[in-house]
Amino acid sequence: MSTPRPAVPADAEELVELRALMFESMQGEARPGPWQRTAADLLTAQLAAPERRLQAYVIDDPERPGRLLSCAVGTLEQRLPAPGHPEGRFGFVFNICTRPERRGRGHARACTEALLAWFDAAGATRIDLHATEGGEALYRSLGFQEHSTALSRQRPPATA
Repeated sequence: MSTPRPAVPADAEELVELRALMFESMQGEARPGPWQRTAADLLTAQLAAPERRLQAYVIDDPERPGRLLSCAVGTLEQRLPAPGHPEGRFGFVFNICTRPERRGRGHARACTEALLAWFDAAGATRIDLHATEGGEALYRSLGFQEHSTALSRQRPPATA
C-alpha cells in the first residue's frame, strides 16, 4: 500500500471525482451536476490557502499518474472555547472514498489516519463525521463513537 500525501490544488478534479463515487456508492446512482464545478473551485482555492482550514490526504494510483485511488477530506472549525474544548477547535470529516476496484486494501484507513493526525496537530478536541453502514467499522476502530443526536435545518425552498 502507498503512503498518503497531502493534497494539492492540482488534485481538486480527482477529489471531486472521488466525492461523486462516494455519493454514488451511498445513493446507488450517479448524481452529477453543477455541484461538481463548485466543489472543484472551492477545493482548488482551499488547498492553496496559506492557512488551511481544509485538508485532504490522498493516495496516488501508481499505474496511472494524476489519478487518485483514495482520499480523506476534512475541515478545521474555530468555535468558541468551552470547558471540554479550551481552544474551541473542532474537526469535521466529510469525504472518505476509495475507488471501488481498490477497496479493502487499507487505503481509506491510511488516508483517515493521516487526516486525524493533522487534526490532532491542530489541536482539535473533537472530530465529527457522518458514517455510512459500510464505513462504521473503520471509524469505530479509529476511536469514533456516538456523541449526541444532532438536529439540522435545511434552507427552505425558494418560492416563486
